[in-house]
Amino acid sequence: MGRIQITKIFHFEMAHALEGYDGLCQNIHGHSYKLRVTVTGTPLEDYKSPKNGMLIDFSDIKRIVEQSIISKYDHALVLNNKTDTTTVNLLRNHYSRIMIVNFQPTSEQMLIEFANILQDLLPSNISLYSLRLDETDTSYAEWFNSL
Repeated sequence: MGRIQITKIFHFEMAHALEGYDGLCQNIHGHSYKLRVTVTGTPLEDYKSPKNGMLIDFSDIKRIVEQSIISKYDHALVLNNKTDTTTVNLLRNHYSRIMIVNFQPTSEQMLIEFANILQDLLPSNISLYSLRLDETDTSYAEWFNSL
């Protein structure tokens, strides 16, 4: 039968700053992100199942991604753990959605983080094939599984 790929697209807003960067992105700024999650596998062949012919229900992908990624990152300010503690505490005194991560919050590193999260949450018969994170209309990063 062969393998099938399906993709679900998500949108979220997130701010970040690149600690120690030598350009404008060292400043806090935000993006309207578009995340494309592509999974692969073999569709179910069970005529007694209501999900016969499906790789996975799109609503299942939606639930997994929204609970594990979107709910945490949407409208959050994401900063590297090397950001000055005084600055972080000041921000936390005024804003509730401050996330500190142990990596530079670039699109590339965000994709690696998202892949690590999602690979553990997908059903065993489904593989994460790729992720694409659009930071702007003209700039994006992609992650591919080395199946």
